[in-house]
Amino acid sequence: MASSTLLISIILFLFKSTLSASQLETYIVHVEPETENFDSIFPKGLDGGSSRIVFRYRHVFSGFSARLTEEEVKAMHGKKGFVSARRENIYSLQTTHSPSFLGLHQGLGFWNQSNYGDGVIIGLLDTGINGDHPSFSDKGMSPPPAKWKGSCELGPRICNNKLIGAKYFVDESSDPIDKIGHGTHTSSTAAGNYVDGANVLGMANGTGVGIAPRAHIAMYKVCESGGCPESSIAAGMDAAIDDGVDILSLSIGGSSPPFYVDTISIGSYRAVEKGIFVSCSAGNSGPTPQTILNEAPWVLTIGASTIDRKITAVTTLGNGQELEGESSYQPKNLPSTNELPLVNPSRTGFSYCSFRDFEGTPFTGKAVICQTGGDVRRIDKGIAVKQAGAGAMILVNEEQNGYSTFADAHVLPTSHLGYADALKIAAYLNSTRNATAKIVFKGTQIGDKLSPMVSYFSSRGPNYNSPGILKPDITGPGVNIIAAWNTQIGNSSGSNSKSFFNMISGTSMSCPHLAGIAALLKRAHPEWSPAAIKSAIMTTADQINLAQNPIEDERHLPASPYAVGSGHVNPSKATDPGLVYDHRAGEYVPYLCGLGYSPENVQVIVQHKVNCSVKIPEAELNYPSFSVEVGVSPRTYSRTVTNVGEAKSVYKAEIVAPVGVVVAVKPATLNFTAIGQKLSYKVTFSLAKGHGNKNGTFSEGYIKWNYGKYSVKSPIVAVF
Repeated sequence: MASSTLLISIILFLFKSTLSASQLETYIVHVEPETENFDSIFPKGLDGGSSRIVFRYRHVFSGFSARLTEEEVKAMHGKKGFVSARRENIYSLQTTHSPSFLGLHQGLGFWNQSNYGDGVIIGLLDTGINGDHPSFSDKGMSPPPAKWKGSCELGPRICNNKLIGAKYFVDESSDPIDKIGHGTHTSSTAAGNYVDGANVLGMANGTGVGIAPRAHIAMYKVCESGGCPESSIAAGMDAAIDDGVDILSLSIGGSSPPFYVDTISIGSYRAVEKGIFVSCSAGNSGPTPQTILNEAPWVLTIGASTIDRKITAVTTLGNGQELEGESSYQPKNLPSTNELPLVNPSRTGFSYCSFRDFEGTPFTGKAVICQTGGDVRRIDKGIAVKQAGAGAMILVNEEQNGYSTFADAHVLPTSHLGYADALKIAAYLNSTRNATAKIVFKGTQIGDKLSPMVSYFSSRGPNYNSPGILKPDITGPGVNIIAAWNTQIGNSSGSNSKSFFNMISGTSMSCPHLAGIAALLKRAHPEWSPAAIKSAIMTTADQINLAQNPIEDERHLPASPYAVGSGHVNPSKATDPGLVYDHRAGEYVPYLCGLGYSPENVQVIVQHKVNCSVKIPEAELNYPSFSVEVGVSPRTYSRTVTNVGEAKSVYKAEIVAPVGVVVAVKPATLNFTAIGQKLSYKVTFSLAKGHGNKNGTFSEGYIKWNYGKYSVKSPIVAVF
């Protein structure tokens, strides 16, 4: 009752005068935990009153968002029960063969065992959804479970047993329809139904299907053309929790503020507390270190890697060199271009090929070299080149992009090449005055032995907000992913007039892959907590590529844990992990206090009073990986594992210590006698004598618990 009176007094104060829109900004306002209906707090009869409220929040936190002036916000400080108020941030989006690449095959194995995710509800916060796409047909779908309380605002013609929920929370829209394509793509990636003839410009033709094709979809439209307002994200998460979703997928990220001022961290904590698994994209700011987003330990943070499919377009230089690239633009009547004069529009380096670079400069019938970057989209470079009359584009990487290439739906013959090939082209240009090139199209090819490879854009650790938690947690397919789209791309539509597909890349794409995998695990193991599902995914991940070598990054060097986390997801192994590192939401409180957060800061996240009388170091959290500082004094941390494999089992520790570190595990053997039994062990990290590691560097290793078919692996990052 007291908190209800507080909210009334705050809002009465705020709405005593009429203000112009230019004076107002959206603020996120936190108050003491509130359990009553917020309708009672809105004053009536005051000029500008309820119209200044944007959203009210009941689940993600107690409070509201409102259009306020800075003076009004300052006046709230010091009022009894007031917690905080701050301007909202604008977050951004992080933007078929992949089920097969992940080992999911119709009628077999894990897909069959998990019944394709039947009955599980995946909620996505995104740009909306085109519900009339055949990927969202409810053929073969069961009705939603009785617990579902949500609604679908697309009407009975569109809403069905597949698409059971659709709501919108952005000013730009009056419906949940996707006008951008991103939300349609992520939804079908997570849980799209079977669609024959999925392709982009005729390439990668096959049956399009999501990771959990029998799971239900609920879309919460929180993003528009200008981004994803924080107030809308909070409202979408609030609704999803209330509606009864099982999985949340957020291909969204902002900056890296402390957890208590990050709406995704706060909202996802509340979701996990209610048993909802949360999948988040790691961000697209790689390969720069410490660019990871969504770092909270209660969410699964996912990087992006390749699958083994390539849409190959080979550049043949006049000297006979053949350079393998990619492009989805491969007309059936054009097996290759003619040999064209090869030109570089730039006098220094290579051109970024913006539209202004070609004003008054024709390149009729030439193959023009362009470089990635320069704040010009790859496809826009091709449009600029085509408008200048060029016959082809050779797109080469900047150094930081390495070997990462993309099969975009270009508008003219194009081959996207890696940085090493850019150097070869530069050398060739310097060797002749009559350089030529042609592009030979090879179509769809399966079996790239270097996959999975971490793409250059996938954001990297270490974790800025919590260095003692290794992030990302995992990588998944996020490069050249074909999924449903909101409009036609070239001439790639199938027989159904709504059967549009597009091939795009980003951690936005890997995030719904893992959301779908989590749905399969939830269906197979409904008793598992979000932490148990996350542990199963992490400890069973693959660390080797198809060539049986360590997974590589964009430089073709072994990927560090700050790029790959625990490794690349392996769904079939994750369903039977042997042991899991489990914990409940309340166990994060000592961890949060140990970060140096005040009780008031922690209260914003957990929504109840805490006193921080108990604190633990970050590395003491019962997490499936280790990120530890190693110094002069040894450091010991504990872990507890739960047996979900065979009742009678004896696990023995296998240790590969990071270079410069001595690792001791006690006990070195865990004897289980029952399923569900919990056993603990301690790990001590000590500096090795005569080590040569410099301060600020790191080395890596792992601890693996082995028993029979089970191998429960936790990566170690030791920071000096």
